[in-house]
Amino acid sequence: MGRGGLAAIIAVLALVSALTGCSTAPGMRMSEPASLPTGDTSGNNAQAQTDIPITEINLRLIQQLRASAAPDSAWTVLASANQPAHYTLGPGDVLDITVWDHPELIAAQSGQANSVSAQRAADPAPGFVIDQDGYLQFPYVGREHVAGMQIEDVQRLVHDRLSVVYNKPQVTVRIVSYRSKQIYVDGEVLTPGSYAINDVPMTLYQAISRAGGFTKNADQSQMVLVRDGKSYRLDLPAMLARGENPSSIRLRNGDLLRVVAREDNGVYVMGEVSKPVTAVPMRNGKLMLSDAISQAGSVNANTADPQQLYVIRGAEGTEPQVYHLDARSPVSMILANQFQLQSNDVVYVDSNGLVRLSRVLNLLLPAINAGLTAAVLTK
Repeated sequence: MGRGGLAAIIAVLALVSALTGCSTAPGMRMSEPASLPTGDTSGNNAQAQTDIPITEINLRLIQQLRASAAPDSAWTVLASANQPAHYTLGPGDVLDITVWDHPELIAAQSGQANSVSAQRAADPAPGFVIDQDGYLQFPYVGREHVAGMQIEDVQRLVHDRLSVVYNKPQVTVRIVSYRSKQIYVDGEVLTPGSYAINDVPMTLYQAISRAGGFTKNADQSQMVLVRDGKSYRLDLPAMLARGENPSSIRLRNGDLLRVVAREDNGVYVMGEVSKPVTAVPMRNGKLMLSDAISQAGSVNANTADPQQLYVIRGAEGTEPQVYHLDARSPVSMILANQFQLQSNDVVYVDSNGLVRLSRVLNLLLPAINAGLTAAVLTK
């Protein structure tokens, strides 16, 4: 072997030794606080850096995170909101008005029903329709505004008007079709769509039940109620755990209830795991660190360094947070089973030293082969 070839091999081995001893070898190890660029990188300005501390996952940290979790105030706001005690009429509602012993008025109602059926094929129920302006038309009563009134008020109104024409009329008024007030259920329910509010108050449970219940992909902790341009997050399992009754929340006309899919709140698991995945929360909306690792097929026993397990967390526009867990001991899985992940967290498992060395060598093998070839040719 010539001196040139030997020198090339020595140089390559020296480079391998330097890379394997350097903290910047291939991988994403964070043995020291990481840095994040925050300044202006244009021109000749130096790029500003801010250190991101790495926080150890221990029992004290888990207790602090639980204590600092913001309480869910949506139940308090929605349950205490003023709710109508009785159903009030509105445009589109269909009434059945019966005046006993006066068949001519029943015939008038039949004629009205025929016109309703012709105009509104979706609602064949016979009766008198409250028009879009909130008015009701009835013989000997005339055109009266009834929107916002209760059914008892309309019955009293019709009786008083007919008393001028008939002697002690017996009047019965009831609602045969509720169409003026609707709520909308969307997302992970079996039959999403619009549902009419009737004389029985529409509670949160009833809305979900009428929509067919949750699908298997529903995240019950991530329901959203949109009312008057405001969104309220509803965590059903958390409400039950706090002893709050979801039936205390009554839906109003125009409310939109959306049930979010579990996949929308996933966590990314990558690095030295059996199958990098996007882990999804359980049906109660919770996802512990141990659950995420389990969904990824656990750490790779041949390539992973269980001492270097990280959770990177950071909402858009905020400073990231990095948590570290030394998972070499099986006892550490107790901590992993208590550390709750949040949507869009990144779980990363670093590789061990031998794997890092192997990957560096694989990168440098072409150079080593070239040096050996040159040494043979210079003999």
